Amino acid sequence: MPEKHLSTQFDSELNAVSSRVMELGGLVESQITNAFYALSQYSTESANLVIANEPRVNAMEIDIDRELSSIIARRQPTARDLRLLVAISKTTANLERVGDEADKIARMVKSIIDSGATRTLPTSGLRLACELASGQLRKSLDAFARLDTAMAVTILKEDNLIDQEFDGFVRKLITYMMEDPRTISTSLDLLFIAKAIERVGDHAKNIAEFIIYIVKGADVRHIPMADVESAVK
Repeated sequence: MPEKHLSTQFDSELNAVSSRVMELGGLVESQITNAFYALSQYSTESANLVIANEPRVNAMEIDIDRELSSIIARRQPTARDLRLLVAISKTTANLERVGDEADKIARMVKSIIDSGATRTLPTSGLRLACELASGQLRKSLDAFARLDTAMAVTILKEDNLIDQEFDGFVRKLITYMMEDPRTISTSLDLLFIAKAIERVGDHAKNIAEFIIYIVKGADVRHIPMADVESAVK
């Protein structure tokens, strides 16, 4: 992923830590896939798998941060290399938080299963949001691997689609609870799940912003889309 440097050892270290980030990304992506499967199928087995793998996600984040600290201390990088290392650190943190959201979804699914209300809850309303969130995460990892700013901009533009799905689902859930107050407790579990799905999209968006920061040196957080596109040109 990084450009060549005079120091082949530095190149090797950058490539190694970048590979570790992609490995973490692959693990987190599988966590999200299993969490969404647990939700759609009410699978205790899949939920337990997500929960069991959460410590592995945390350990990988710590290992990558340790590697980054070592590189910075020994190489004292400047300019683009420092931006790359900082963005890798922030990307790693966002991937770990996606893992946290997967763990949260899995635990909420288990709570719903234990309540015995699985057949009556409107979980089908979350299907599209799950697909959008997992797609955004996949695209952000692909874009990070290639430092693809065009794909990063696309991810930023599509972020509001997940937000719209979340807002629509919340409205449906409120109506559902009003019609049958006995469902309020388990419906709140679904609300937390919906929010976790939305947060997966937010973290994918953050990663896209870091890609632009690496390549262009521009901080595009909290600015209008027209300014983001100008920064990428």
